[in-house]
Amino acid sequence: DRAVNEIKGPVAIRYPRGNGAGVAWRDEPFAAMEIGRGRCLKEGERIAVLTIGTVGNFASEAIARMGADGIRVAHYDLRFAKPLDQELLHEVGRKFRCVVTVEDGALRGGVGEAVVAFFCEHGYLPKVVSLGIPDRFVEHGTPAQLYAQCGYDAEGIYRTLKSLQESLQ
Repeated sequence: DRAVNEIKGPVAIRYPRGNGAGVAWRDEPFAAMEIGRGRCLKEGERIAVLTIGTVGNFASEAIARMGADGIRVAHYDLRFAKPLDQELLHEVGRKFRCVVTVEDGALRGGVGEAVVAFFCEHGYLPKVVSLGIPDRFVEHGTPAQLYAQCGYDAEGIYRTLKSLQESLQ
């Protein structure tokens, strides 16, 4: 309630099925977060992962596994679907040959498509792989089962990163 009162304009809060992940927000003081600004969580080379939401935790696991294999993958937390952080996207478009977007939402009309449109509009040509909910019927299951089925659990992200790394050889 406190955070929403500070924002001028429409706000959407998503309450996901299952348990939340992250900071014990009731115990931490609120800090200002600039609307439309993402952040770099980990520097890397050649491959960048752009995440939004708690699936960033899966990406962090996969990126750590890649690091154990000796491969430095960058990780950017977009934080906002709209507006996207254009400065961050310019940086990613200039620096990386491959980009993986990961979202816990529909791929059609999602953040990954918006990132690809941005890259095309600005002449960046990285290979982009988007992970999220495909445009097909997804069976019922636990959140963990559905993440795995759709390929954006930690293992699915890791497999995607390994495949991209191999294609760069």
